[in-house]
Amino acid sequence: MRILSATRTIQQTKVAVESELVSEIKRKRIGLLGGTFNPPHLGHLIMAEQVCTQLGLDRVDFMPDYIPPHVDTKEAIEAKHRVAMVKAAIASNPNFGIELAEIKRQGKSYSYDTLVALKRAHPENQYYFIIGADMVAYLPKWYRIADLVKIVQFVGVKRPGVKIHSEYPILWVDTPTIDLSSTLIRNKIAKHHSIRYLVPDQVLAYIKEHKLYGKK
Repeated sequence: MRILSATRTIQQTKVAVESELVSEIKRKRIGLLGGTFNPPHLGHLIMAEQVCTQLGLDRVDFMPDYIPPHVDTKEAIEAKHRVAMVKAAIASNPNFGIELAEIKRQGKSYSYDTLVALKRAHPENQYYFIIGADMVAYLPKWYRIADLVKIVQFVGVKRPGVKIHSEYPILWVDTPTIDLSSTLIRNKIAKHHSIRYLVPDQVLAYIKEHKLYGKK
């Protein structure tokens, strides 16, 4: 009986060690860059690449929202177009991926709900939530922010003239600054101005093919 008991103990220990090793092998450091991506532009790509390489992340996932909780949803085109443009924008970079959790869930895209679901589905992953320095000041207004900071590491991207101070733990990253926004791009399209070199060529081709953002 003692021999059997000892054998079981050895087997259980072996299984536990193997399980721990497998967990360590699968463990990933994943950046999350959320947004409406209406449309995605070079500023998004620069930010994601710099954070990924400077922090040594395994990957940065672009995470389009379905209905942003703090943005005028009348400005956002259909999710299928925004997803398609993100996929086109990141296709050539092996460091980038796409996370469709908020698109699939639909409804308002609260980051806390998303991270809870992601952690439940992928407990082996460590997530880094990437936001611009200007958004850091709004963190106290985020839904369940006190709980959110316990399950995700925020990464703040520095910007000139924006204070890098927060009551929450933030990892700060320096990136090249580019004064570019999706609003600016939409306005240029509506005025028939060029957006070449502001968005990836694949995104520009998609916008033209589907006649997006033109005057109604």
